[in-house]
Amino acid sequence: MSATASIPIIRPDDYSATTHPGDLLSRRQRLVYVLVLGALTALGPFTVDLYLPAFPVLQDELGVSAAAVQLTLTGTMVGFGVGPWSDKVGRRLPLILATALHIAASVGAAFAPDIVWLSVFRLLQGFGAAAGGVVAMAMVRDLFGGKPLVRMLSRLALVNGLAPVLAPVIGSQLLAVMDWRGVFVVLAIYGAVVVAAVSFFIVETLPESRRHVAGHSTLRDRYAALFRDRVYLGAAIIGGMTFTGLFGYLSTSSFLFQEVYAFTAQQYGMLFAVNSIGIIIGVQTSSRLMRGPVQPQWILAITTIVQFSMAVAIMVLDSSGAGFWGTAIPLWIFILSCGFAFPAVQVLALAHHGAEAGTAASLLGALNFGLAGLISPLIGLMGVGSAVPMAFVMLLAAAVAIVALWALVRPKTVPALSD
Repeated sequence: MSATASIPIIRPDDYSATTHPGDLLSRRQRLVYVLVLGALTALGPFTVDLYLPAFPVLQDELGVSAAAVQLTLTGTMVGFGVGPWSDKVGRRLPLILATALHIAASVGAAFAPDIVWLSVFRLLQGFGAAAGGVVAMAMVRDLFGGKPLVRMLSRLALVNGLAPVLAPVIGSQLLAVMDWRGVFVVLAIYGAVVVAAVSFFIVETLPESRRHVAGHSTLRDRYAALFRDRVYLGAAIIGGMTFTGLFGYLSTSSFLFQEVYAFTAQQYGMLFAVNSIGIIIGVQTSSRLMRGPVQPQWILAITTIVQFSMAVAIMVLDSSGAGFWGTAIPLWIFILSCGFAFPAVQVLALAHHGAEAGTAASLLGALNFGLAGLISPLIGLMGVGSAVPMAFVMLLAAAVAIVALWALVRPKTVPALSD
């Protein structure tokens, strides 16, 4: 089956014939986009989560601290400069090049002799994975807008949401038959499958005529449009803080549950899967609400309060000796609220920036991963002997998100989504 047989080429005329070219796609063609672009965006979570169960083993084998191992996770949180480039040259070429870099870096990580080289290859690996995810999101915005954008993002998020559920489970099972280096070989194979799918089934969604829109044609114009929009800036900060709280859990949970609560790698993988189901429930419920009368800013008004409250609950319950369940229950609710927040942030940030979708998605991703990468290693420095350091970072992140929502976004002033 050829690409042109499966997916129509998006022509410049399509943009004058309909507001959103994605409306021209059949159900089968939309399914192809969901699966391939979902696999691209899932490459990032798989890159982060697949080797989480190996953290304690990696620490022992390389003879480094927990904070040093966590920094190999932080090293994946780059790669967002490709978004503005894709606004200039189109989407397909950056997708293929970024994913090819991910493959090469995965092979390098598999043969890394020490923590320094592992961190270098993780940096390159993260660059490729993050860039692919950003451009995939920009492609969705190229094709859809308004509530159709919400529907497409929710379907993409469903595919993407399976990644954090499956990755630690798969990773823990892989560790039963191979060492941590083999996990990176598996990531290289996954990347190769994805780049083949992009090459065969994905066509250009940003035609030449749309790369030079008046007032949005230069990098300076595109960033100026974003920084003048307080709603976009507020949404980006909320997204960054939400992911910082979640990333605090990601970078700490392996040590917390395997060392403090004495879970095996397989038990940890199952627990991680149960927690990640909360993200899927949140994403799909949030997207369904936004397809109705509920606007994204009001979803964020609730999620930020829930995140703050659950962080406080974890700190209080852990300090009072409540044990595993005192951490696990409020943590699951915190993760659920993150799932509610993510599609709301994406829709709020991208809905009015179709002319610079790649740049908008890039900056959104950079803040998400950049802030998380800078802040969450503090947990390792504070120690992972209890859940309190993790919850403290979650609390600070939620507090900043609340301020950003009411000081910048100002929910009552945000225009409603179009049908």
